[in-house]
Amino acid sequence: MDLKSIISITGKPGLHKVISQTKNGLIAESIEDGKRFPVYASEKVSTIEDISIYTTSEDVPLTDVYEKLFKKTEGKTAIDHKSKPEELKKFIKQVVDFDEERVYNSDLKKMIQWFNILVNAGLLKIEAEKKDKKDTEKDTDTKKVATKTTAKKTTQKKAAPIPKPSKAKGGTKTAMPSKRGA
Repeated sequence: MDLKSIISITGKPGLHKVISQTKNGLIAESIEDGKRFPVYASEKVSTIEDISIYTTSEDVPLTDVYEKLFKKTEGKTAIDHKSKPEELKKFIKQVVDFDEERVYNSDLKKMIQWFNILVNAGLLKIEAEKKDKKDTEKDTDTKKVATKTTAKKTTQKKAAPIPKPSKAKGGTKTAMPSKRGA
């Protein structure tokens, strides 16, 4: 899942996509309705990849939770985020063993709401596609490395030695008449 440009803005509902950077902040676009608006540097912004959920053992990134939810729902939307808290807890417990003392009902609602927004927008992809892309990227990366090393070898043989800089200060010296005899 490539959710690097997906952000959450404190005080604004839903998720947003970063379109551009400005001198004073960002230009964001709402994923749900496509409206664009400025996001100033004074507003609190979090990327989806930086958010994690408390579990009984360690924190799990939200992107990993969304991958598991995507597999569980087979690419469809999850239950409604306005469901009863008990239903939300039961649904999420099937995917991740979250810490019930530190994860609030409002967090679960927001997490499910965001998941449904991402699924409806088509921003969550199947993991198999991701693996295929990684394999092709690795192949091209190894080819690039191989060509770079051969290119370096050929350029090193042809390159002339670099002259050492002189220790003189101030650059070149020119002949100047002295002021003593004037």
